[in-house]
Amino acid sequence: MTELTAMQRRARTLTHGQRLLLRRLTTRATAWVRAGRRHDLTGLAAILGCILRAVLLAAGAYGAWWAIRRWPAVLWVLVPLWCWAAIRAIPKAAPEPAEEEPPTAEDTAAQREQLLDLIRTLIGDRPGVHLSTLLDHLQQHGQWEGREVADLRTHLTALQVPVRRSVKVAGRVAYGVHRDDLPQPSPTEATQDAA
Repeated sequence: MTELTAMQRRARTLTHGQRLLLRRLTTRATAWVRAGRRHDLTGLAAILGCILRAVLLAAGAYGAWWAIRRWPAVLWVLVPLWCWAAIRAIPKAAPEPAEEEPPTAEDTAAQREQLLDLIRTLIGDRPGVHLSTLLDHLQQHGQWEGREVADLRTHLTALQVPVRRSVKVAGRVAYGVHRDDLPQPSPTEATQDAA
């Protein structure tokens, strides 16, 4: 296999950063549009906020396209800014300890219980929770940044949290955790809740 030149390595880094930046921007825009949904209304009235936000995003994209077509010299500023943002989107590699110990069974069990508790909270009185909803919640609280639903599904499977391929919540079917599949809370957790 041929070794990559410095220019090829930089190009790959920039491409990777652009993918991460696009994914992050898409996730934020999608979350912003979803936040426009009114849960106290039903039917078309409930999603009018989402429609309005999607129209605003489309108008902004059209305005940017029109401005670039009208004044192409603006690209001399926008392209370096985009490249700078793409490079900044790449997470800094944290220095790993020389000998990292594998997590103990107690740590894994505690992590599983915390995750199951969060899942129960997110399910509430619904039949289940989609993995995308769980991932959004984790990312809003500073965890799992830059990860995807497939990563979360693998993590849940490793922790022996049952995941179904088709969980129906609010009329939408996707990968998720169903209420019926959740194990009962541990006895210590049940006594803490009773107290």
